[in-house]
Amino acid sequence: MNERNILVVAHAGRPDTVDAARRVVDALRAAGARPVLAADDRAELADVDTMFADVDVLGETVDQSALELAIVLGGDGTILRAAELVRGCEAPVLGINMGHVGFLAEIDRDDMDAAVHRVIERDYDVEERLALSVRVKDSSGAVIFETWALNEATVEKASRERMIEVVLEIDGLPLSSFGCDGMVVSTPTGSTAYNFSAGGPVIWPSVEAIAVVPLSAHALFAKPLVVSPDAAVAIEMLEGTSGAGILWCDGRRSHDLPPGARVVVRRSSRPVRLARLHQAEFTNRLVRKFQLPVAGWRGQSAGAQS
Repeated sequence: MNERNILVVAHAGRPDTVDAARRVVDALRAAGARPVLAADDRAELADVDTMFADVDVLGETVDQSALELAIVLGGDGTILRAAELVRGCEAPVLGINMGHVGFLAEIDRDDMDAAVHRVIERDYDVEERLALSVRVKDSSGAVIFETWALNEATVEKASRERMIEVVLEIDGLPLSSFGCDGMVVSTPTGSTAYNFSAGGPVIWPSVEAIAVVPLSAHALFAKPLVVSPDAAVAIEMLEGTSGAGILWCDGRRSHDLPPGARVVVRRSSRPVRLARLHQAEFTNRLVRKFQLPVAGWRGQSAGAQS
């Protein structure tokens, strides 16, 4: 029987996360599975507790393609890092929230032991989330950088004092040019992240769409847009712009954008796979995260239609 390799993603910055990682590693070993850590995580955790020193290392003793699943101990930022670690393989990501209520985490820390048991029993479903393919082309049209994003791809001004001049293009057709602080191109998953802060719409995860939101644009027509999930969104830095730009994807991967650079964003052929233990109602997540007032709600009376 092949060994079951479970990636555990956790950082050593908080004692409760270290304790959780210790419990997960012990539970996996007791069940006959092999816990695996990223090299940086193992080094940091082993400095705190030597029991982590003999855990297998991703990319050294265990290949990425051999992973069955990733258990993530942390918030949405840690889940984004885990999605990067398993990008290119089929392993889904199960988030156990160790801090504030997150949108990507499946459960809170209080349910961690039960979650690990269900992972061992393979008692979970897999939900696929739309991801973005991101390309940067230079003024000659040559591709000079390629990456991906689960939450958003953002074109931002590189210096505080200068805005950037851009042309927004949808499916090969120019829509508008304007000066701005940047542009956010978001997935439904990322609609509650940077997109939300920029005034973009909240999009339910079951909706397939791409949101495009200008940041502090100097233009009359610079409103948030929702386009087809199969649309190609291009943001071109005008040649004459005085400000340089920078591309950020999920706040983790970046590339400098000189005048004339062109960022093309479209749906990735490879979605991000999230492990789900139960049916999670997105409406309830919104209410919890933003502490929305729902007092007075009576619900439907018996037999009533909504």
